[in-house]
Amino acid sequence: MSWRDAVRPVRMQRVALVVPVDRIRELLDQLSSAGLVELDPVRSDVELAVVADRQPEWSAREAELQRRTAQAVEHGPVTALLGWTPAGALSELTDAVNPVGGSVVPLPSPPGVQPPTLLRQQGRGRSFELIVQTYTTVPYADVDPSLVAGIAYVAMFGMMFGDVGHGLLLLLGALLVRSGRVARLAKLRPVWPFLAGAAAASLVFGFLYGEMFGPTGLVPVLWLSPVEDVTTLLLTALGVGAGLLGAAYGLGIVNRFREGGSGYALYARTGVAGSMLFLALAGIVGGAYFGIGGLLIAAVLLAIAGLVLTFTGLLAGSGGGAGGVLQASVELFDVVVRLGSNLVSFARLAAFGLTHAALAGIVWLGTVALWDSGSLSGRLGAGLVLVVGTTVAFTLEALVAGIQALRLEYYELFSRVFETDGRPFRPWRLPAEDLEVTS
Repeated sequence: MSWRDAVRPVRMQRVALVVPVDRIRELLDQLSSAGLVELDPVRSDVELAVVADRQPEWSAREAELQRRTAQAVEHGPVTALLGWTPAGALSELTDAVNPVGGSVVPLPSPPGVQPPTLLRQQGRGRSFELIVQTYTTVPYADVDPSLVAGIAYVAMFGMMFGDVGHGLLLLLGALLVRSGRVARLAKLRPVWPFLAGAAAASLVFGFLYGEMFGPTGLVPVLWLSPVEDVTTLLLTALGVGAGLLGAAYGLGIVNRFREGGSGYALYARTGVAGSMLFLALAGIVGGAYFGIGGLLIAAVLLAIAGLVLTFTGLLAGSGGGAGGVLQASVELFDVVVRLGSNLVSFARLAAFGLTHAALAGIVWLGTVALWDSGSLSGRLGAGLVLVVGTTVAFTLEALVAGIQALRLEYYELFSRVFETDGRPFRPWRLPAEDLEVTS
């Protein structure tokens, strides 16, 4: 599978399922068993007609068969149902309907109709889909950002949860979930690679910070100590945020082009126009900070061009007129304000990384103070403080880091990657009841 195929939804094919009129119910049985087709929704007029004729003895399965049979389009001795199927499953679908005298006819996609989305992540990458799926269904035309979003999430989580000891505990938890030995954790088994990735990121940043259950000195500081070099950590967090926002704008440009062509990609606030404003902001900050006049002038000119393009796109979307100008002006102001606030939001990577290190440090200082008392009770208390304090710090900070990383994904990144919602591919199946009777 090429990298292009790996980052876009499965290609869907519009199909007509043709069968002799007297074998339509057999076709429906085959389609339900195969699970390869999403049939078009039942029309309201068909639904009303079936409800009017519904018999008391009809089960849910029989009612669904009646609805689908009534929706079929008859032409002489044959009848047909319309739907969607993965393009790669055409041969399998053909084999499924052949026994009842049916055939599969590929059709062009109807204009203005969005095909359903079926993502193609496999193996460990599949657990990353949950981040995107809880936000939206990837539109059929868009790039699937699941893998990139998963990597960004675990990296941000690790930056806020950097501790070798806590990372090892999280890794043990991931392996426990993978083993399936705890019944209550069985539902989490598909996401164990995701937990393991977060644990690995925590380990990496733990070594960089020199943290292992706090500043115990068990591992050396390879980069910086969060509590001693706050400024560098803060600037790094903003740099990471700028890089992630740039990547989100890049994906946004690709998606806007795939959704509406070059014009939409150019004028959209999450397309080229918005990207120009983002680059201009970076140029203005860099020019002012380093005192580079040429960079500052170029950034201002880029900002003006970005504002014009963004306003033009917003005005076109508002419908024009005096009201449209006012609406576009307010939305343009909102775009500019959000641009700065979204970047500043990534400061929380440093803030919560510092908080995590500070809590672990407090636990360690309390443990050392009790241990140095020399008494048996003091040393027992030291062990208790270490265990209880580590448990509290681990639980609290893991929850906070997980939520904050998810918030950054949703509000700062996904809001630029996605403009519309897709609809998931749901293979049609008959209701489960009466299956034994049917068999």
